[in-house]
Formats: sequence, structure tokens, C-alpha cells
Amino acid sequence: MHQNVELVEKLSHLLSDTVTIKFIAHGYHWNVKGIEFSQMHDFFEEIYQDYDGAIDPLAESIRKLGYEAPYFLTDFVEMTCLGSQPRLSGDAVQMLESLLHLNAAVNACVLEAFEIANASNEQGIANFLAERDDMHKKWNWQLRASLGTF
Repeated sequence: MHQNVELVEKLSHLLSDTVTIKFIAHGYHWNVKGIEFSQMHDFFEEIYQDYDGAIDPLAESIRKLGYEAPYFLTDFVEMTCLGSQPRLSGDAVQMLESLLHLNAAVNACVLEAFEIANASNEQGIANFLAERDDMHKKWNWQLRASLGTF
């Protein structure tokens, strides 16, 4: 049971990080400006929808382990590992750089949770986390390519 407690704690942090980055990407979608507005607006929408799609399975993974999933915004703010983020002026490059950094941080949490799930023989959760790792790697590639650094 000790490993499940550790896994639940990591999944709760990951859930908080995912909710946080989802709202940041959604805010970038709303507020991006400039010549590439349409392209960036659509790209940020793809990203926030992907993060949004991960929220329910994360919470359900916590529930499958017999624990309550956090759901208050104050819990998410308190538990996120991403910290507070500055408001950006609508500059697409700054937003892309921000998401690249945040995505890497969330992916590191995914990998930590994956290791714990494997050690706990929670293969369904581990499989979900492996898929999230792959998706975060895709976002890393696409964000870097958009910035011209890949």
C-alpha cells in the first residue's frame, strides 16, 4: 500500500500540473497576437484540448487506487509543481517558449509517475502514462519546431 500512496501523491501533482498547463495553453489560445495569429490560435487549441483530455483519466487513476482525486482550484494551485507564471503580452514566441518549458516539467512528472506505477505493478496506469509521455514528446518536438530550434 505504501507504493500506492506514493503513486497517488505523484498522480495528484500531475493532475494539478495538467490542469494548470491546460489553462495556460487555453489562455494563450485566447490572447495570442500577431501575423501568425490564426496558426498559433489553432495550435494552442490543439495543445489545451490534449491536456484537457488527460485530466479525467488522471483523476480516475487516483480513484482506481481508492483515493479521492483533488478538484478544488485551490488544491491545484497548492499542489502544482509549475509555480506561478507571468502574464504574457500576446507574443507568440514567448508563449511557445513558455509552453515548451512547462511541457518539459509536466513530462518529467509523467516519467516519475510512470516509474512508480511500474514498480507498483499498476500496468493500466503505467500504460496511460506511457501514452502521455509520448504525447508530451510530440508537443516538445512541435513547440521546438515552431520556435525553429528543432
